[in-house]
Amino acid sequence: MKIAIAQLNPIIGDIENNAQNICKAAEIAVQGEAQLLLTPELSLCGYPPKDLLLNASFVEMLWAELEKLAKTIPNNLTVLVGTVIENPNAYNEGKKPLFNSIVLIENQTIKQIFHKRLLPTYDVFDEDRYFEPGKESNFFQLSSNIPNTKPLKIGVTICEDLWNDEEFWGKRNYENNPIQDLVKYGVDLVVNLSASPYSVGKQKIREAMLKHSAERYQVPIIYTNQVGGNDDLIFDGNSFAVSRKGEISLRAKGYQTAIEVIEYDQNNEDLKTSYIANSIETEEEEIWSSLVLGLKDYATKCGFSKAILGLSGGIDSSLVAAIAVEALGKENVLGILMPSPYSSSHSISDGEALVNNLGINSHTLAIGDVMKAYDLLLEPLFKNTEFGVAEENLQSRIRGNLLMAIANKFGHLLLSTGNKSEMAVGYCTLYGDMNGGLAVISDVPKTRVFSLCKWLNRHQEVIPHNIIVKPPSAELKPDQLDQDSLPAYDILDAILDRLIHRHQSVKEITAAGFDYDTICKIVKLVNRAEFKRKQAPPGLKVSDRAFGTGWRMPIASRRKLD
Repeated sequence: MKIAIAQLNPIIGDIENNAQNICKAAEIAVQGEAQLLLTPELSLCGYPPKDLLLNASFVEMLWAELEKLAKTIPNNLTVLVGTVIENPNAYNEGKKPLFNSIVLIENQTIKQIFHKRLLPTYDVFDEDRYFEPGKESNFFQLSSNIPNTKPLKIGVTICEDLWNDEEFWGKRNYENNPIQDLVKYGVDLVVNLSASPYSVGKQKIREAMLKHSAERYQVPIIYTNQVGGNDDLIFDGNSFAVSRKGEISLRAKGYQTAIEVIEYDQNNEDLKTSYIANSIETEEEEIWSSLVLGLKDYATKCGFSKAILGLSGGIDSSLVAAIAVEALGKENVLGILMPSPYSSSHSISDGEALVNNLGINSHTLAIGDVMKAYDLLLEPLFKNTEFGVAEENLQSRIRGNLLMAIANKFGHLLLSTGNKSEMAVGYCTLYGDMNGGLAVISDVPKTRVFSLCKWLNRHQEVIPHNIIVKPPSAELKPDQLDQDSLPAYDILDAILDRLIHRHQSVKEITAAGFDYDTICKIVKLVNRAEFKRKQAPPGLKVSDRAFGTGWRMPIASRRKLD
């Protein structure tokens, strides 16, 4: 029996177009002689639909489109479609109004519905806001085209339903273990329909987890994942299958749509080996692929074809420019150089070298005269005061205004170029360099920015060598360096990792060998910068703890250092 896996890239809310893509996948599956087609979690509406689910008309449209879709599926193909189903007992029993569900379409009819049991409420997930958990795990039977063979019992799980193996994690995160329940029913195969967002190293965890479960329960598992960028979330695809022995039987290519077919051998009661794409070996390549996909889809799904960014001759804007070229094409990227009287000659020449390496369009707008105009206008208020942060930030805000003006004039997407280290400690200017429609590398620490650029240059120079080796500087006053205000980036990023990702206390970080006063300074900066992060553009998420949807910290807070 052949089973097709549709690794789809839905657009949230574009129900009709998503349905058409499922139909196209069904046609390809039939051509590949598949009897069953798997689509990702919420494949009909896209994941995550968020508060669109609060609109009754949206849910009604989903059901109407599902019924239309069922009638267009070929008779000889069974399809599992991810969608939202109303909970008929919600108002009488005080429960959530919807289920996150998988619908079984067979013979152009809706035959069976499966509800997601484990609803994640951590990090970027907020499913308990909308959905009622399913009460039980369930399966369906699929008859083979081969005479005298028994129907296949296929257990259905949805994303998080597989993430509760206490042997693998060392604990249970939920009361129920859906895959354990399915095994009690004697299923021959488990399928999982997912919309699992990317973070560094996550695919290795997925594969290790499913290998463990397949071996533990002696049941093959097929994992189908959504691909594409939706706002700050990036879905890497990387759908795969494991045999009952825990061996990879199929792996689709990541970061692109794909239709793959795998065969279940009913004699051996296991999956046959099918196409196995090479796994990505380095974290840099993973992150690069994710950022390129995230930017490309954010621009496309928001209606942008061209992007603009400021080029300072620094490493952050250089990396963002390279990502933009890969995502949108060099002809669709405009770089603006905006030197001030404090800009070094090498910053200008480095920016021009980057433009030449990337082959993008560029324009230079010197801001010295604009700075003088601001100084003259503010002189009555600023007289008898010392030059300080306010004057420094004016330069950034002048640049931000110019970039926004050009973006507005020509309908370009303005890309913000700040990295995670800067965003963490507030080393960025609100309404200045933070301006933008998308913060491309806001979840990439400075040290990782350097490693990405070195990786990018592994075959030929993309980022000019001098940009990588020179000391980082905002160049807002004479001879300024980042390290005048911040500890060295390797120290800063190590402390931020312990503080943000591992949730360690000052005492724990100090015990790890870091300077107490430095830690306290960084903690205060992180807390103080919260109001800036709340006003920042959305940033592409590549770590397990990003500033954005999953970061929920108060602004007005007087938390004491521990």
